[in-house]
Amino acid sequence: MRTLTYAMNLSVDGYITAPGGDLDWSAPSDELFRFWSDRVAATGLSLYGRRLWEEMSSHWPTADQQPGATPAEIQFAHRWRDMPKVVFSSTISAVQGARLVTRDAVAEIARLKAEDGGPMDVAGAGLAATAMRAGLIDEYVTVTHPVLVGGGTPFFATLDDRVDLDLVETRTFPGGVVLHRYGNRP
Repeated sequence: MRTLTYAMNLSVDGYITAPGGDLDWSAPSDELFRFWSDRVAATGLSLYGRRLWEEMSSHWPTADQQPGATPAEIQFAHRWRDMPKVVFSSTISAVQGARLVTRDAVAEIARLKAEDGGPMDVAGAGLAATAMRAGLIDEYVTVTHPVLVGGGTPFFATLDDRVDLDLVETRTFPGGVVLHRYGNRP
């Protein structure tokens, strides 16, 4: 059985984007960028919601071919292209470099979790909220940047029931960025 992790950068006040979709506040240090690149390399399958898919797929498929691309960006682009991806959307009809799922996300995520294979990541707040409410997420990774953005897209969904978690890992990065990794309490 696969594990499902939800991992994102967020502000101290709990947002993954600021109002208007601003992400400038979450620009990673070289060390943090390597962390995210290594996560992509270790991911067996990434599950994307439409909005984050559109953002990522508009840049990373050709990022390694852009003038001035750094070795780290080139490596990330290769890893991202090679990582198996599933996109969940009922509003788009086709995707390139991934499989599109237009039906019940909860049933498909549960089916994918039941398969053998490497760990899965869920990418995108809307899809993560759906998986969170269904109790499908095994691990949460918050990479908190020292900024208050005052609103935007929250990392956590509103839940009907409490979810008890165990702290599994803490790590610091340059610039006061702190990673916390939590697993569901058995």
